[in-house]
Amino acid sequence: MGPLPTNVPGLPIREYALVCLVTAAVTFLLTGLVRLLAIRVGAVAYPRKRDVHVKPMPRMGGVAMFGGVVAGLWLAHQLPVLRRAFEYTFDIQAVLIAGAVIVLVGALDDRFELDSLTKAAGQTTSAGVLVLLGVQWFAFWLPWGGSENSLGSVLLLSGNQGGLLTVLLVLTMVNAMNFVDGLDGLAAGIGMIAAAATCAFSLGLLVDRGGDVGTYPPALIAATLAGACLGFLPHNFQPARIFMGDSGSMLIGLMLAAASTTASGRLDYVNAGVGAKDAIALLSPLLVVAAVLFVPLLDLLMAVVRRTRAGRSPFAPDKMHLHHRLVEIGHSQRRAVLLIYLWAAVLAFGAVALTLFDAFVVGWGVGLGLLLALLASAIPRLREARRT
Repeated sequence: MGPLPTNVPGLPIREYALVCLVTAAVTFLLTGLVRLLAIRVGAVAYPRKRDVHVKPMPRMGGVAMFGGVVAGLWLAHQLPVLRRAFEYTFDIQAVLIAGAVIVLVGALDDRFELDSLTKAAGQTTSAGVLVLLGVQWFAFWLPWGGSENSLGSVLLLSGNQGGLLTVLLVLTMVNAMNFVDGLDGLAAGIGMIAAAATCAFSLGLLVDRGGDVGTYPPALIAATLAGACLGFLPHNFQPARIFMGDSGSMLIGLMLAAASTTASGRLDYVNAGVGAKDAIALLSPLLVVAAVLFVPLLDLLMAVVRRTRAGRSPFAPDKMHLHHRLVEIGHSQRRAVLLIYLWAAVLAFGAVALTLFDAFVVGWGVGLGLLLALLASAIPRLREARRT
């Protein structure tokens, strides 16, 4: 690997869009074949008390999604502009190898229902692959410390610290996406929104840093993930014909963590174009990461607190997730899913907009979006209050 060149001319929007669409098309076509395979090998989800589906459903859709990702990345390697993403770092190769590991573990779980310790071992292994191949956090900005004239300080991480932080982020995101996958189309839609926002943020970095190809990998990872979710969604939106299973939800979590790490974990907050103007600009990478991951992480945190307070394992299943609560107060499955899409989109794209547009205007827009989402979420309760 040589030094990263800069000032690569042009912004390859069309190439990224082509990769995304090809990934979506391949995923869409493969999903039908994987559905037949899942039925044949017995990878079928039978209804349980906490589930909302009422009939057996084939799962293992993550295998089709990973096939689409592989096809999209292969196409990117054939395009002269995007090939640079493969030439100066091992990020894409790391995601492919780690993705293969976690999809294999997820597919085995979809078929045989592995115990939590075995799944955790597989997740940790895939996270370790990312770290060993160079995908890890090296620094992040803190809003305190520094000199009188500075806007905070930069915390530099050692290899061990950055690797540990990356493993924890991967494990958190993988399990968060696994937890949120409870309604038809929910995880696929959130994954698509989060990946699209991460891709937009990465393209903004590409412009700000004068075409530095070090910002190509996160955009490519996010674009292929968005395409995989888009291609799977027609098969999975309510009424679903196949579930993505752990093979899909864990793949989404892994790729989101990898894209976020490669986009934000290596930024030079002192000299990079994203960190020179004001505190909002300096915070923007962390804001994007937090906003993109907010909905699944909030659901994960609430589940852990709820279960530990009840004296149960944090991984013990229940029917109290955010999507379950929306259905319980009177929303249909489709409307609950669309509402969570709205919350995720407002937060994720609002944070990305902070890096591109005037903060005051963006703040008003995000505020109005959140107010709309809150009112839409409360409609059943408001109707009930009017009746009484």
